[in-house]
Order: sequence, then C-alpha cells, then structure tokens
Amino acid sequence: MTGATSCVTGAPFQQKTRQAFCSYNGTSCCNSTDDKQLQTQFNAMNISDPGCASLVKSVICAKCDKFSAELFRTDSVPRQLPILCNSTTSENSNKSSQTKNDFCSNVWTTCQNVSIISSPFAASIKSNSTKLTDLWKSQTDFCNAFGGASADGSVCFSGEPVTLNTTTPISPPGGLCLEKIGNGSYINMVAHPDGSNRAFFSNQQGKIWLATIPEVDSGEPLDVDDSNPFLDLTDEVHFDTELGMMGIAFHPKFSQNGRFFVSFNCDKQAWPGCGGRCSCNSDVDCDPSKLPSDSGSQPCQYQAVIAEFTASGSQPTQAKTASPKEVRRIFTMGLPFTGHHGGQILFGPRDGYLYFMMGDGGGIGDPYNFSQNKKSLLGKIIRLDIDSTSSVEEITKFGLWGNYSIPKDNPYTEDKELLPEIWALGMRNPWRCSFDSARPSYFMCADVGQDKFEEVNIISKGGNYGWSEYEGPYLYTPSKSPGANKSMSSINPIFPVMGYNHSDVNKNGGSASITGGYFYRSMTDPCMHGRYLFSDLYAGFMWAGTENPEDSGTFNTSQISFNCAQKSPIDCTFVPGSSALALGYIFSYGEDNNKDMYVLASSGVYRVVRPSRCKYTCAKENSSAVNDDIPSSPPAASPPSAATMLTGSYSNFVVILMSFMLMLANWF
Repeated sequence: MTGATSCVTGAPFQQKTRQAFCSYNGTSCCNSTDDKQLQTQFNAMNISDPGCASLVKSVICAKCDKFSAELFRTDSVPRQLPILCNSTTSENSNKSSQTKNDFCSNVWTTCQNVSIISSPFAASIKSNSTKLTDLWKSQTDFCNAFGGASADGSVCFSGEPVTLNTTTPISPPGGLCLEKIGNGSYINMVAHPDGSNRAFFSNQQGKIWLATIPEVDSGEPLDVDDSNPFLDLTDEVHFDTELGMMGIAFHPKFSQNGRFFVSFNCDKQAWPGCGGRCSCNSDVDCDPSKLPSDSGSQPCQYQAVIAEFTASGSQPTQAKTASPKEVRRIFTMGLPFTGHHGGQILFGPRDGYLYFMMGDGGGIGDPYNFSQNKKSLLGKIIRLDIDSTSSVEEITKFGLWGNYSIPKDNPYTEDKELLPEIWALGMRNPWRCSFDSARPSYFMCADVGQDKFEEVNIISKGGNYGWSEYEGPYLYTPSKSPGANKSMSSINPIFPVMGYNHSDVNKNGGSASITGGYFYRSMTDPCMHGRYLFSDLYAGFMWAGTENPEDSGTFNTSQISFNCAQKSPIDCTFVPGSSALALGYIFSYGEDNNKDMYVLASSGVYRVVRPSRCKYTCAKENSSAVNDDIPSSPPAASPPSAATMLTGSYSNFVVILMSFMLMLANWF
C-alpha cells in the first residue's frame, strides 16, 4: 500500500459509485485495494468504544489525504501514523482554533483506557499492549511521540481532511507586465544561495554564468559577462534538440561547502567518461538490441548524468568560477531514445534531498510502459540523498545507479515493488517543477502531454500521475506498445490540478508543450501574488492558476495577457504587424532571492514588474510608493568589441537553430 496515495476532490473520473471505507464527506480518497487493506487492519483492532473507534479510523485513513506526504513527514525513520495536531499552534492561531485542533489530546482522552488489539500506536515500540495507558505514562508523553503543530508551512492531522491556512480570495489580475533585462537564452535560473541579488543562469549548450540582477525599476539590464562563464562543460555536454545541460542545483549549505550539482546529457561514443548502465534492461523486460535507432543514434548512446562540482577558492560565496573537474559522479543512466527525459534537479526546501525529474525515455505513447513500471526510473520523480556515500552493501542490495544513498522515508518502504529512488511515478516528460516558497508542501510539476492535454500536478510521496494509462484527465490508448501494459484498474491515478487542451492553443491540432512555473510570491505585482504562473513553450499563451478555496488543492485557471513595460531596460520586440510581445520560446521560469519572477525565453530574460508600467489596472498597487521617473534611456555604454559582436551573432544563430529543432521535435 502506498502511504501517500492522494486524491483531488472533484477531479474527473473520481470513483464515487462504491461505498468506501476511508472517505471524507462522501468522497473516497483511497483506491479499492487500499480501502480493503485499511478496513481489514481496522476490523482486527476490535475496538469496542464507538468514539475511540471513530478517531482511530480517521487516523489510519489519513494515508489517503491529499497532503499525506506532509502528514507523515519524518526526520529519520518512516512514520506509521500521521502527526496529530496538538495544542501548540502558530503565532497567528487564536484560542478557538487551538481547542479545535487539539486532536492529539482528544485521541488520548477518548482512547486511553480502551483496548486496541495490534494498536497502531504501539508499532513504533513493538509492544503487545492493548491500552494507551499501558504504553505511555501520560498524555504529554503520548503527544510528544505523535503530536505536532501546523506551522511554518507544515501540516498536521486534526481528524478531518487537511486544509491549510485560508485567506480572502484575491482580485483578478489585469495582465502580466514584463521588462526585458537580458538578451541571453537560458533554460535554468537559480538564485545565489547567499541571499544576494545574484543568480546563476545556464544554457542548454553547457555553460553556467553568475549574474548580478539590477534593482526593480532601476532601468538597468542584467549584469553578466558572456565571455567569462562560471562553469563551462561544453566539451562533455551533448547538445541537441532535447539534449544538453538540463538542470543546475546548489547545495543548501553552498555558502559553507561550495558544492553544486549539474544535470546534463552526454554521448558515450564521443566521451569516454559518459558510459553507464542502460535503462532498457532485463529488470524491466526490455532488450536494448531490439530497440529501434532514434535520429541516427543507438539505444543508450546518450546518457542522463548528475555530477557534483565545487566553487573555486576558500570562500564559495565570493567565487566567480568553478573547476570543470567533477568532484563526484552522482548518477548515470542510458536513455533508450533521444526525447522525454526531463533533467531538472532541485533540492527539497525542507528535507534537503535532491529531486531529479525524469521523463518516460521517449517514443510515442511510452511504448515500453516505462512510466508505470516500478522497476524503471523512467517517467519518475526521483529523490536522492547526496550527503551520504553509498556502502558496497547498499549499492549491491539496491542496484544503485551511482554514488548516492536512499532517503529512509522514500515510498519504497511502503510499496516493496518500487525502486528505492522513486518518489512519484506516472510522468511523461516533467518540464519545470518548483516548490512553493511560502508553502513547501506544494511541490508543483508541469508534465508535457502527447496528443490532447498539458498538465500541472501537485506531487506527493508515492503518487501515481497516470501516464500512459491517462493523458491528464483523459484515458489514453497507445497505437502500439511492445512493453507490458497494465489494465486501467491497476493504478489509482492522481489527476492534474491545472492544465489546458492542445485545441485551446492550436485550433488546427498542432503542437503544444507546457512550461511549468512558480507561485508568484513577490509584492511587485500584488494582484498576481499567490497565483501559480505557467505557459506554453510556444510563448503565445500564459495562465494564472488561482486556488479557490485557498489551500484546497482546487484551482481555477485563466489565460492572462502579457506585454512589455514602458521604458524597459532593453527594448522588446513585437510580432510583426501586431502589438503582441514576441518572446520566441518560453523555456523556463526563475525566481530570485526577493521572490521576483522571471521568464527565460529564447529572445531573452524578462522580469515581472509593476502592472501600471504596462497600463494594467491593479487596485492593490500603491503607485505613489514607487518612483516612476525611470530614465528614458540607459546610461551610455562603451561600443561592443568585435569579439562581443561575434559572440552575440553566434548566440542568436544557436537560438534560431534550437527553436527550429524544437519545432521539428514536436511535429514528430
């Protein structure tokens, strides 16, 4: 049983026809197998007191809550029961909410002298006692073991479906105002871990730059030296349509240890250091010799790599370059085809583990069913402990793909069929994920669709997101599938909370490809605050997702207009014969240390600014608090050198070439 199986209330295809054991207000959150197992466990407890029985039932059914990954959070070993809300609450809580949420004390008071056979409260201490008073000396001891508060973005269980803090719905935005601050074409942006106004930018070809971000409304462009990258791995990285440097992540303690990590693709025929095990292997009933060639390449010629590097010098925060020599190879896996391999890496803001987004490996409809195969890492969200080195026994036991350890609370501890690296499954090609900086329990991932639907998911521990049984909310039937298929009833899919149909952006049924974003947490545009922003790769459409009610997991999405700000530091370009802003392709989004948000497009870097600079109306914007006298033109600069002009021309050529290749990739 998967301990983080979740449901989204009101999601399409929700099973509502049967009477479920674990249900909240009539809505079942568990699949039939989980329901049956939990009911069997509950019946075996033989609880005679109805009040206690009701409380214990709600506790064991908490595994089905949408936020179960947060309810069962742990610092060491996996929890068997959720964290029960006690009377210790956050600073904003009033006395009535303290009484309402003192669920742990309620469980103790109601059940302390009731016999509970095979009590779930005794599992952690391996006792055969049946009463709480036999196991714990007092309510205080009991709630020290099982209790906790809802604070700092974390959640606890109060006997009802988890709802986080609620706020008054915000007013609809008039549109998104963007200023252009850079000409470079990047696919990753990471704020400097030192909290400064600097950020790292990387391109697909294999370079990382350290740039200084100008103050909002300063009229200044991004300060970056194109000729002096922070790290250059172009000799190792294989750059192609969907291959290259795909992700960068800086250790939470980078300011002390200088450690950072790069996710990239390499060609084992061109670089001896590229070799690795093929993801098409006997463990997943796949024979690489029977895979067709793809774009002239052989199966597993290209590898997905995560490597560790270090900043140069004794003070990492002052380092302007990094050594191109790998400190440690974390992960290497051969790819069956040239597409659908995600590649983004992120550190969890609360647990400090490294999350790796991996697509299904390519092929129309995931023909080898990698995404649903629990013994394959393709089509998965992977979670690794990179602070611990693997022992020989661990590498042998788990068949690890590199030098890392397995977090002890990964879902394999609850689903023995899963590879231990897997955090979630059923992805097609996750393209840009993010943790909400205000609520780390919201782990958002956009997943690129096949024929009909582009989706955004809330990722939870052990969650199955349906591909290739489902494409978003729609059933999907592949045209051919030599791999082993599973019946529709074999999975309990979590449906997307946001998304759009291909026909919404291309009436002629052409290409669409989602680019995930962030919850906007800056107050630069107060009318956009709290909304999740995302777009389509082809840059004609952006959406804002508004959660209603707040913290419910239910979103309303609306298409939003966007335009170029007056007096942009760098002049924007527009679609010929139109007033529409021409972004090119939207590859990704970024967020700086001030929580301002950026659009990374093929035409440059854009920052979200005050809506009034685009003549958008926002009643919450206090225009008197911001000086509007931005200089009409930036200070005079020295003429560019011939080398700079040549570099810029080459960069533009690469952007045009890559854009054309991306278009071809989506056609096929």
